[in-house]
Amino acid sequence: MVEVAAERGKQLSSRVSEEGAGWSCQRIGTFTGLRPDTKGFTWFSPRTLWHSRNQIVAGLLGDPSGQVRRRWVAEQAARGADPDFRVRPEVGESFSFLLLGDTGEGDASQYAVVPGLLKVGEGTSFAVIASDVLYPAGSGNEYENKFFRPYKDYDPPIYAIPGNHDWYDGLGGFMRVFCDAPPLKPKREFGLRALLWRKSDTIDERRLAEARRFRERPSQQATQPGPYWVIDTPSLLIVGVDTGIQGGIDAQQTEWLRRVSLDPRPKILVTGKPIYTRNDYKPSPLEGGGTIDDIIRAPEHRYVAAIGGDVHNYQRYPVRVGDRVIQYIVSGGGGAFMHATHTTRRVDVAGVHEDDFKCYPLRGDSLSFYSQLYAKRLRMKWIYLTPAEAACIMAEQIKNTPVRPVAGPITITRRMRWAARLLGAWPMPFRLPVGTVFHRYLSELSDWDTPPFFKQFLHLSVTPDLLKVRCFAATGCLPQEVDPPMEDEVHISLS
Repeated sequence: MVEVAAERGKQLSSRVSEEGAGWSCQRIGTFTGLRPDTKGFTWFSPRTLWHSRNQIVAGLLGDPSGQVRRRWVAEQAARGADPDFRVRPEVGESFSFLLLGDTGEGDASQYAVVPGLLKVGEGTSFAVIASDVLYPAGSGNEYENKFFRPYKDYDPPIYAIPGNHDWYDGLGGFMRVFCDAPPLKPKREFGLRALLWRKSDTIDERRLAEARRFRERPSQQATQPGPYWVIDTPSLLIVGVDTGIQGGIDAQQTEWLRRVSLDPRPKILVTGKPIYTRNDYKPSPLEGGGTIDDIIRAPEHRYVAAIGGDVHNYQRYPVRVGDRVIQYIVSGGGGAFMHATHTTRRVDVAGVHEDDFKCYPLRGDSLSFYSQLYAKRLRMKWIYLTPAEAACIMAEQIKNTPVRPVAGPITITRRMRWAARLLGAWPMPFRLPVGTVFHRYLSELSDWDTPPFFKQFLHLSVTPDLLKVRCFAATGCLPQEVDPPMEDEVHISLS
């Protein structure tokens, strides 16, 4: 089933045609019937931004995630959790699973992923959510429409690692839902951080019990041991780490990670913070010194890939480490607003050649998307760039051939160049919020509820000798629901 879908998906992707990208979307997908309402989620709300304030407070006054995580881990150990935090699903040497990141806005862009995910996910053994299960602040009272309802028809269990937004609730909602953990006892703190810090919500247990009914089948049940874990299978270990708010790995989790990494089986890392993104190298620091990539690169640990969420698009960097290649992947397009790819300069980080780098959406589609968004939102019609115009501008900037063939000659005008500059395709002192400078605080302005959405998820199939990683797209358009486009594929040897 997946092999047939993959072969068909290659010919239907954004890399082949504008139709594959969803630009000529004449029929909206069936996902609209899955949503409980049309109000959805918005970042244009002072209340939403105030609930997300812990990101700024942590940056200014310190991130307490490490200390709070140790308390959660101690409580889980006291409740009898596996000391190595292992999850042992009932799978054989060959199996498949799904992975998606940054899902839980509960709006159109999240539900648009669901039909294709269910189709491609037939026969998979489980799914993993990598970062930010719930926006804006991980409250245990908001899981119904942002987790249980959208995935009610996915029959296998779902595991997760928390992202920074899940930590804005002190991890209370996440631990209650995924680990069946009671709340931590309140700890009295003093100082400015304690005054400004958003406290965990008190969970309405009746409301949560009603929400759980959407995923109440026995096959869907799973209780993971903690916020970090290792999924133990005969052919591959899937190691999930918790990077808190600022991305750091505390000493206790570091010791655990070093210990489970000594297992001789091949491994992939799942992390809330990607190691390579936007042509930059950003490995999570380890308390006590070094970075998480020191563990990933050590040949005796046999990591073949590292997959991170947090950044809301797809990127893949094949990095040569000694005599092997490790695939560093960003997979954060599971439902939240889209982060731009067109602001990524010509790739050369860690010796990765531009032609070997893959991203979704394509840079030209990203530039055209943002030009359309701001042309409408700011009533600046002159800033709009067609997909073909944007593809040619990006090819000129990146100095490569457009990934998707462009029909007819395109003359790049002065207006088009200024629009591209303002949208971040070239560095300049001022630009609209699309890139790294605005990512942390203002990129929520790019929240959008009209197709194409440029969302994505991964299908990973495992045999004793081979790991296949495939990136499937979700645009919100009916043709891409019926035949999900495959935007990237990589085969990784496990022997």
